[in-house]
Amino acid sequence: MSRTRSVAGSGRGIHRRSVLAATGAVALSGGVGYALRPSDSQAATVKESTDAAVAASSRRAPAAPLAPYTKGTTVASVATPRGSSGYRRLNDGPGWQRVVRSDLAAPKPGRAGRRTALAAFVQLTDLHIIDAQHPLRLEYLRSADIHAWRPHEALTVQGAIALVERINALRGAPVTGSPLHFAMTTGDNMDNNAKSELDWFLKIMSGGRITPNTGDPRRYEGVQNSGLKQYWQPDAPVRDSDKRAGFPHLDGFLKAAIREVRSPGLNLPWYSTVGNHDSLPMGCYASHGDSYLTELAVGGRKLMEVSAADAQRLQAQIKKARDPQGVLYHDFLTSRARRMRSVTPDERRAPFTPAEYLQAHLDPAHRGVGPAGHGYSSANLDAGTQYYAFRISDDVIGISLDTTDSGGHYEGSVGTAQLKWLDKTLRDNKDSYAVIFSHHTSKTMTNLRRDPARPNERRHNGREVLALLGNHPRVLAWVNGHIHKNVITPHAMASGGSFWEISTASHVDFPQLARVIELTDNKDGTVSLFTTLVESSAPHRTDFSDLSQTGLAALYRELSLNAPGASTTLGGDPEDRNTELVLKKG
Repeated sequence: MSRTRSVAGSGRGIHRRSVLAATGAVALSGGVGYALRPSDSQAATVKESTDAAVAASSRRAPAAPLAPYTKGTTVASVATPRGSSGYRRLNDGPGWQRVVRSDLAAPKPGRAGRRTALAAFVQLTDLHIIDAQHPLRLEYLRSADIHAWRPHEALTVQGAIALVERINALRGAPVTGSPLHFAMTTGDNMDNNAKSELDWFLKIMSGGRITPNTGDPRRYEGVQNSGLKQYWQPDAPVRDSDKRAGFPHLDGFLKAAIREVRSPGLNLPWYSTVGNHDSLPMGCYASHGDSYLTELAVGGRKLMEVSAADAQRLQAQIKKARDPQGVLYHDFLTSRARRMRSVTPDERRAPFTPAEYLQAHLDPAHRGVGPAGHGYSSANLDAGTQYYAFRISDDVIGISLDTTDSGGHYEGSVGTAQLKWLDKTLRDNKDSYAVIFSHHTSKTMTNLRRDPARPNERRHNGREVLALLGNHPRVLAWVNGHIHKNVITPHAMASGGSFWEISTASHVDFPQLARVIELTDNKDGTVSLFTTLVESSAPHRTDFSDLSQTGLAALYRELSLNAPGASTTLGGDPEDRNTELVLKKG
């Protein structure tokens, strides 16, 4: 097995071969235990240390020989709907079999007895931690698009904590039994660029007590006790549209949803990648400079209802990127100020800037198991960047990209400086395998709008990133999210490089999954990547009378299954779920 270096930080300092944090186009994590070679950039800001790094797995390997550990994964069992119409309940169902994919290389017999583990980690993506009472939410688009608001949105915190509990319970990797080395979130950790959501996310991941409530500390104030029939009114006798579709009446639901909960935090190091919902209000507006929208976010007025025609126009502006800076959205709200309802103001709902996002990650209160900054460093703050690299093991590096576009809109791209940095980082570590992490997929990197902070810098799309990665034969995988669907795509590039793009479903839309990824050397000229999906620890069966933290996490999953308008294909096909992805050695 590969000797895995600590990703939680070093007690004696960083090895002299570390890539040290740099400004400008280079921003590399400094707290990685065993990091990369120093950059040639003259912007390096930290002196090299001559101390040796501490070598350790993030979890201790068991004394007994390593063995596959599938308990709690979708290999063992999957939440399965009962019935085919109306409100469907969930039950324990059979697991998903593993599919061997030979798109990029032929699997050779006997590899299971030869292979050695290179690394194992968990990907969490699109948690969309939601402040459900925030005044600047687009719930009213439901009058035109039924899925624009989801009945389970008040339970994202409870659902995410249950996912943390599941990951903590995994005693080893599903195929190799290797200790899990780290977890990576691939963006849209929050839903609405709100400080309240950022605080809750960091406490979920690193541990702490959370009261998922803003505004009035005594009660919920939002669309679910508004009396409006287009939203599920769980506690009220209102015969709303969701109850007509079979949604239950649950006395005490809203009181339970805003009750304090506790997260144990992940028991392994975790890293963070930024997504558009983290960076932009509503995930699409570059509106941080609009004082009116900021005042609405923290103020005492909330729009809850608009006509279907108005909703259609606003949604079209968002989807077609006609209003990336939120100017038309500003006008939309000002013209409907009299229709807004009174709510309790709360400064915690303020939008946060990229610098505040980094500062929150660097806060020692949110360190958890580590590493400090969760990939980000003070050099990122100095340079105004949100990308970095880190050492996963002796043989593998990880690279986290920032594919969000600060100019607005929900699709992504990267700037020239970041693209050059990516190329240099891969060249400087040409003897290591590489795993790339980002929020956007290659197909959703189509937004070439200029970054207001770098107006003279060109933006680059997904095809250009694919071409660059194809020039580096040691790239194994590009791991991402954004599309809320399991999709695994082989890339055989004209330059000769080949790798797998692994896109994973969200934890806000059913089937609510995360993914374990194992990297192995088959000792026959090929490498295998094993992907195994996991659900949260919440039971598959729900009990409408159980409004405990665990009961709400189970309800979170079942409500997401039944959300009107929800896609039924987000779990992907069998070849996108539990797989062995074979690849020729670079």
